[in-house]
Amino acid sequence: MPFPKRNTWFIILVWLLIASCLASVCIGALNIPIKSLLSILGNAMGMGGSADYSVQQKAVLLNIRLPRMVLGLLVGATLSISGASIQGLFRNPLAEPGIIGISSGATFFAVLVIVLEAQLFQAISNVLGYYTLAFAAFIGAVITTLLIYRFSVRQGRTDVTSLLLIGIAINALVMSFTGLLTYIASDDQLRNITFWSLGSLGGSSWQAVNTLFPFSLISIGGLLFFAKPLNAIALGEAQAAHLGIPVQQTKKYIIVLAAVGVGASVALTGLIGFIGLVIPHILRISISGDHKFLLPASALFGAGILVISDLIARTIVAPSELPIGILTALFGVPIFLYIIFKDRNRRGRL
Repeated sequence: MPFPKRNTWFIILVWLLIASCLASVCIGALNIPIKSLLSILGNAMGMGGSADYSVQQKAVLLNIRLPRMVLGLLVGATLSISGASIQGLFRNPLAEPGIIGISSGATFFAVLVIVLEAQLFQAISNVLGYYTLAFAAFIGAVITTLLIYRFSVRQGRTDVTSLLLIGIAINALVMSFTGLLTYIASDDQLRNITFWSLGSLGGSSWQAVNTLFPFSLISIGGLLFFAKPLNAIALGEAQAAHLGIPVQQTKKYIIVLAAVGVGASVALTGLIGFIGLVIPHILRISISGDHKFLLPASALFGAGILVISDLIARTIVAPSELPIGILTALFGVPIFLYIIFKDRNRRGRL
């Protein structure tokens, strides 16, 4: 049986994504049949619909499940394509956006606001209201990423190895400050910190979707243009430079685009781990490492996986809800360990 070509895989991924979206909006504590779903959407767009549905089904679909599904698509696609780009840039399948400080910086600033909002950030909170926590997390992600990037620049060139090591060191330092804030937090603040750090789409709304959409669009759209430079960098930076690739500028653009997208995603949904690490690697070892395929396929597959993970998270312990970060970790940790052991075997250390 011949192995499917890449175009076939794109079609498969698109259909999996569509199936994931339909399952996400139809299944839950209140089931919504496909006919009712089409009628609700048709009436909402002024096109009419023949199937019956209740007012409750319409409210649940339009105000809860649709924004939640769209937010899951945006976050999953952004995390996955950012992970694929960072792995390509570092030429290391164990790399992910968290290594360059995006996640830890966002976490520290979010915890800072949760714990010290009444003492230090009340004026900012009065102005930003709903956006205070998201704004703080985004600023934290960007500041930490720029700090790590600045320290890794030497004589006008970005050393990828230094970037990796400095990122690990700064991550540890920032997480220690986060631990200190967690230690002095009250019981209510500790509950908010724990829920935020485990990640969730439970706070989804059209307001959150509208906030994230421009950042995801810039990040995903921008990173898709770097497929060819990443393929060249995979051969080595010197070889890429000989092929006419502006290597230093490419590094800057990819890091900034990943920081913008992942920082905004983490700000609105909390920490959702392993999507950026595992999804690109599954596609790379299963189908192709060509970034012309890997980047768009990662966006499609990551979006579908996160939407399905969210569906499981809100139905498996209904009427309660499981933090989605727990599910992605249960799914991602075994694959992460597999990557490590495979890499060790390849290097002949076993």
